[in-house]
Amino acid sequence: MSSIYKMPASRRRVLFFASSFLLIFIAGTAGAEGFFAQPCGQTVEYIREPAEGVQISDRKPEYSWIVPQEAQYQKAYQIIVSSSIPSINRSKGDIWDSGKVLSDKCVNIEHAGKSLERGSEYYWKVRIWDSRGRVSLYSPVQKFAAGDRGEPVSTQNSFQIEHIAPESSKKISRNTYFFDFARAAFGSVTLKYQTDKPETLKIRLGEKSSGGRVDTNPGGSIRYKQVELEVSPGCREYEVELPADTRNTGSRAVKLPESFGVVMPFRYCEIIGASSEITEDDIRQKAFFYYFQDNASAFSSSSKTLNKVWQLCKYSIKATSFAGLYVDGDRERIPYEADAYINQLSHYCTDREYAMAKQTIEYFMDHPTWPTEWLLHTAMMVYQDYMYTGDTELIENYYDILRHKSLIALAREDGLISTQTGKVTDQLLRDIGFDPVPEKGLGDIVDWPPAQKDTGWKLATEQGERDGHQMLPINTVVNAFFCRNMQIMAEFAEILNKKKDRRLFTSMAAKVKEAINSKLFDKDKGIYIDGEGATHSSLHSNMLPLAFDIVPEEHKKSVAEFVESRGMACSVYGAQYLLQGLFKAGKSQYALSLITAKTDRSWWNMIEAGSTVTLEAWDLKYKPNADWNHAWGAAPANVIPRWLWGIRPNSPGFESVVIQPQLAGLERTKIKMPTIRGSVECSFEKTACGRNFSIKLPANTDGIFRLDDIENKAVFLSGKEIKAEKGAVEISAGKNEITIKND
Repeated sequence: MSSIYKMPASRRRVLFFASSFLLIFIAGTAGAEGFFAQPCGQTVEYIREPAEGVQISDRKPEYSWIVPQEAQYQKAYQIIVSSSIPSINRSKGDIWDSGKVLSDKCVNIEHAGKSLERGSEYYWKVRIWDSRGRVSLYSPVQKFAAGDRGEPVSTQNSFQIEHIAPESSKKISRNTYFFDFARAAFGSVTLKYQTDKPETLKIRLGEKSSGGRVDTNPGGSIRYKQVELEVSPGCREYEVELPADTRNTGSRAVKLPESFGVVMPFRYCEIIGASSEITEDDIRQKAFFYYFQDNASAFSSSSKTLNKVWQLCKYSIKATSFAGLYVDGDRERIPYEADAYINQLSHYCTDREYAMAKQTIEYFMDHPTWPTEWLLHTAMMVYQDYMYTGDTELIENYYDILRHKSLIALAREDGLISTQTGKVTDQLLRDIGFDPVPEKGLGDIVDWPPAQKDTGWKLATEQGERDGHQMLPINTVVNAFFCRNMQIMAEFAEILNKKKDRRLFTSMAAKVKEAINSKLFDKDKGIYIDGEGATHSSLHSNMLPLAFDIVPEEHKKSVAEFVESRGMACSVYGAQYLLQGLFKAGKSQYALSLITAKTDRSWWNMIEAGSTVTLEAWDLKYKPNADWNHAWGAAPANVIPRWLWGIRPNSPGFESVVIQPQLAGLERTKIKMPTIRGSVECSFEKTACGRNFSIKLPANTDGIFRLDDIENKAVFLSGKEIKAEKGAVEISAGKNEITIKND
């Protein structure tokens, strides 16, 4: 007999009425045509979990959510915003009830209810109707607090603290212990220690080890610090206090929250002078990170080296997030636009995080840096923010200063620009955001470090990381960036309906492209020269036109072959554009060989050196003061998803996605890449019969799957043979199984 019939009658009646109430509640919530799924992954102003202390700056914040996979597509939504828990539980929108809105929009829905009051807390939830008219359950309730309205308009996310146990340890001598925390992180050490007399312990922290000890002379800007810790019988728990470093606490350095204390990057800890036993249970690496979800992204493949490079670069994005803005590493802790651009793209590909990039972009509006190309990365950052989120707020707020930062004021009649003219006035520098105006003005950089003669360092490569680039007033690298800025500004002008500006920027983009191809291209050699009047052609002057689609179709082969002939003759920063240019030119096998190379100019070399975060340079011999915690060295974190797998937004906010894999010689690979609408998950396997792809798109997303070599092959989509027009297959929300048969 069922156990329910063994219950007393009174209990059965209670259970019956409770069950009936639950069914009535569910029906009332979901509707007669409802389904038992709910939106999830809500963000308010792009903050996923507004923790205590996080205050939303925008008084008209944007709400976003992930449509449940069961819905496939959204037809309508209803947002409820309440001032209290009882109100939100009753679905009473005393602040805002949007009502049923017929729209497929699930990102960037601006608050349209009552004004939000500073210091007040609010609660919101959302439900959706799918294309069949079925209504979902409400999402979980998200709580947030309104803060001061002002600059910046974006909101900073919270920080998180991890207390990390050692991966291994050893007792070096009677009173000396060594601990390895497996990966470097910014933070300090907490210690449980019992003593019956006052003692002074020596604590050594470092990023590098040598001979099973903390390396006390690691070289370059690799971090090492020794401090003394006073312990006494009356205390059991300690946190090591570190002295401030004048190199990264200056006036231009990003200030950390006071609650952090002083932090430094370290992997290893050595304790000297301990009379009592210290075990792995007694010590923790107290690590500080910006909000980061480790499971938001994943990658694996048949190449063990590629997998390790991915893990190195992904963790580098998390580890270097400690400052809340994209900084250049621990030596200065200063944001630089080029560093930040690589960091931004890599962050987008490893976590569903957009607030940090927005905060950094807004920082640059008043804190520009001097290199010409770095300034030209500002509009590129705003463009990527727009493409990945669909948000136009930064474009609307900063269009005028972006116009100045595009350096259009420097253009000659033919469209080419130079910083070595009288056009770089104090007024222009102020318009760009410099205050005070720098004495040296602007300067072209191409790559860093420059030639040995310019640095005073004894470099392994005398020409530095510029591949012998001739520095001339009209510079090919600078003008490639300028051309890309003109294209972006034309798009921004169109978004804001600035018709005159759109015509100006569109015309200028075409003019610059034509001038680069007519005046900076050697037709006899089929490659670009370094500048007007140059006798030399560098890797940089050719990889950037490839990366920015400046090269005419008839010259792509010769330019790509020249780029391939130069190897990795650029810095870890330049590698971003080298790899992008190679994938755009169809040189995927060569690009993959560079990512997985085991030379001294490779990511493998960083791993072999013992670092768990990407380096500022390929090796200390290429930059003698290089550090071991520089996110601008983490280009594969975005190149693998964006170019090897080819997953990129096809329209703003990932309403549509393009997936154009160039997997070279890989036999199999899987990837999970976050988007604002949910994760894109893909897998690939090469078989004796052909190639099998599995593409899972988040709900409310369409896509184009593109392969250049499938137009005349047998292609099957979810078991049905189709014709791939121009190498493209239309895919939809949910799982798409694609098989390409061998000839």
